[in-house]
Amino acid sequence: MNKQKTIANEVSFSGVGLHTGSLTTVTFKPAPPNTGVVFRRVDLPGSPEIPADIDHVVDVSRGTTIGIGEARVHTVEHGLAAMVGLGIDNLYVELDAPEIPNGDGSALPVMTTLLKADIVEQDAEKKWITVDRPVYYRQDDATLSLLPADQFRITLTIAYDHVAIGTQYASFTVDEETFKTQIAPARTFCFLREVRMLQEQGLIMGGSLESAVVIGDEAILNDDLRFPDEFVRHKILDLMGDMFLLGRPIRGHVVGVKCGHEKNVQFSQQIKKSCLEGSGAKSVRDPRTFLPTSGTLDVNKIIKILPHRYPFLLVDRILSLDPFKRVSGIKNVTVNEPFFQGHWPDIPVMPGVLIIEAMAQVSSLLIFGHNGEPADKLAFFLGIEKAKFRRTVVPGDQLFIESEMLRHRHNACKVRAVAHVDGAVVAEAIMTFGLMQIEQ
Repeated sequence: MNKQKTIANEVSFSGVGLHTGSLTTVTFKPAPPNTGVVFRRVDLPGSPEIPADIDHVVDVSRGTTIGIGEARVHTVEHGLAAMVGLGIDNLYVELDAPEIPNGDGSALPVMTTLLKADIVEQDAEKKWITVDRPVYYRQDDATLSLLPADQFRITLTIAYDHVAIGTQYASFTVDEETFKTQIAPARTFCFLREVRMLQEQGLIMGGSLESAVVIGDEAILNDDLRFPDEFVRHKILDLMGDMFLLGRPIRGHVVGVKCGHEKNVQFSQQIKKSCLEGSGAKSVRDPRTFLPTSGTLDVNKIIKILPHRYPFLLVDRILSLDPFKRVSGIKNVTVNEPFFQGHWPDIPVMPGVLIIEAMAQVSSLLIFGHNGEPADKLAFFLGIEKAKFRRTVVPGDQLFIESEMLRHRHNACKVRAVAHVDGAVVAEAIMTFGLMQIEQ
């Protein structure tokens, strides 16, 4: 898990590029430690090299293109996703045309080819991006967040105004087996009504029912789907490939809503500035200052302390905890929340009482300083003062909740809690809790 990886043998496959329609042979070759993934256009004079790096992205029109000067490689995301899923760090990728073969529109062709080459560990430690504070991105109705976590996890929601897709949600902790079986087979997709327009733009010249899922006005034109939620799984695949351009694997939880290649790349640029370029990138970090922590609490630790369970557990992670003084946590608001079925289906808004409940659940962690050990007390709501709601909370928002202890006695406490979304206050209140001893 902590060693860099490459392949043991040279291996190739051929096919047609989805967008350029070019017939391409791509050859994967072992690369030394700390090389990263480097593309070579062997059909061009001097075989120019293009590192798979976020700074070399030159186009995001229906796919991610990297380039230096006149040398370009189109639609790199599916191949890069296969490298993420298989844990490969170092590789030379030689092409005799400008686009990686598309195959069936999934990551399977590249993944299958790389597995034939035998993946081997190298004598060098893997260089991780370890997330110690959230990174947020928002543009229009698209949001992406990177949260602290011990493993690489992606949670994604998509929403299309088409009966064949609608709203889909999926969440995976990404390891090799999960990638092979649950993510890699998911195919790219497009709408039939877009085909002519895209072809006029010089795109999907190699597209067909064998290379993508094609969606007509009322139904899917392919025989069947590989998964009922294949569309959101492919979006996860795309996001994995685009984020691989950071040059390092990630330990963190990515939460996204309605994202695509442009947003993925811009989000990755924010991560690079925030996590790899030091503290100078204040514009891409959350504006709030995080408190010293006795250890973040994931949901598995939270449920050892709080009695709440689905659908009423409204805190996803505790980011910082200074017992009996301050605490901060998050609640990710997705369109799949059960309360949106009735509040309101056409204009989904998180009820104010549930925002207060989320604030109360985060606040109640203040009385526990055991970092996930079972609690010997429960906090019961006794009163609320000066509650104010500043703006609505909708699907795709992430509630960042801060709470500070105002007064504490052996059987009661009073706290001040504030909830933010993207740095703006959405709700605040002063709350009083009664503390009741429970039998172990």
